[in-house]
Amino acid sequence: MTPSLLHIVTWAISGLTVFGVIFRPGQWPEWIFAVAGALLLVVTGLLPWREGLAGVEAGIDVYLFLAGMMLLAETARREGLFTYLAAYAARSARGSPRRLFTLVYLIGTLVTVFLSNDATAVVLTPAVIAVTRAAKVASPIPYLLICAFVANAASFVLPISNPANLVVFGAHLPPLGEWLGRFALPSVLAILATFFILRWNQGDNLSGTTDTNVEIPTLSLGGRIAAIGLVLASLVLLGSSALGLELGWPTLIAGLLTALAVTLGERSNPLPLVKEISWDTLAMVAGLFVIVRALEVSGLQATLVGALQGPLNASPDSGAFLSGVALAFGTNLTNNLPLGLMTGAFTNAAELPQQVVNAILIGIDIGPNLSVTGSLATILWLSALRREGLSFGALNFLRIGALVMPPALVLALLAVLLQPWS
Repeated sequence: MTPSLLHIVTWAISGLTVFGVIFRPGQWPEWIFAVAGALLLVVTGLLPWREGLAGVEAGIDVYLFLAGMMLLAETARREGLFTYLAAYAARSARGSPRRLFTLVYLIGTLVTVFLSNDATAVVLTPAVIAVTRAAKVASPIPYLLICAFVANAASFVLPISNPANLVVFGAHLPPLGEWLGRFALPSVLAILATFFILRWNQGDNLSGTTDTNVEIPTLSLGGRIAAIGLVLASLVLLGSSALGLELGWPTLIAGLLTALAVTLGERSNPLPLVKEISWDTLAMVAGLFVIVRALEVSGLQATLVGALQGPLNASPDSGAFLSGVALAFGTNLTNNLPLGLMTGAFTNAAELPQQVVNAILIGIDIGPNLSVTGSLATILWLSALRREGLSFGALNFLRIGALVMPPALVLALLAVLLQPWS
């Protein structure tokens, strides 16, 4: 089907919107470009308003999930739980920078797995900065890089580990048991490969000793309640996933109940917690859902399905590997959130072999470890560094990412292809 002029204009506006979200001309917030692009498509009639509304409604489960995770993470951060864990790791390292690296990596993995990759970038990074200063490490860089890289490497252990997982699978999100069968081995290989390569790369910065006299802060009543809330929330979400339920409402309810329990226990004002929810992030995601809907209505999705479904089914193994690699590198050109939205629309519309879908998700999740533009989590990590008066150049990140990401990606993809049930 030859695209019409209206379709070409729709694609151009959509492309410019994604460009604005990634590169932020004029340093404007990302949500402005996403919302402006969505409104422009509707106002000009390129996307009927009912279709625009349908696009917004398609993301309800993702909005609820994000809001709930933000509440859980922010509640724990405000009560000092992450600072407590980081300080405990610094004391437990007993003066060894390499042991501290391992402990921080373990904590980062757990936070990513149970609170999502964005939480690792936003709330763990400041805690690690504070503790590395207290421990007087030779360089904080290796420990800060953990917060960026493990946020993506561990982001497909569970469905809740990355909002992109919900986006790619949509209403077809596998139950927990099936998810683990498909992604447990690839996740373990990606996490281990990232750990060993990153530690090797940062070896020069892990010499000497750290201060063993790091003060472990007393965990307040609110901190203890937050810790219990996180454990219970994780159990609820795992149960919901095991039953094949959507995760949005359970996540939001778990976040609200945890925040409520902390505010009641501390007799504090809950409004600051509500204010800490990144409403602009939710607006950005909603705008991108509208953009994806416009691409679907314009026929781009049908064109891609017609062109790719046949070859991917004819050669599922090579198709899976090539798809995973292409999308992994593609995330660094478009960011994994908009690419995940578009890919999710494609995978839900097409009939694809399981290994192809698995490889697509792995590419979307781990690909952003190549560059600072690859994922929202990495962008949030950079913002967290800047708030603490630190910075890390995009070129330096790319040099490290070029060493870390490809081996982890290849191992994870090979695990998908070698699984007998794929």
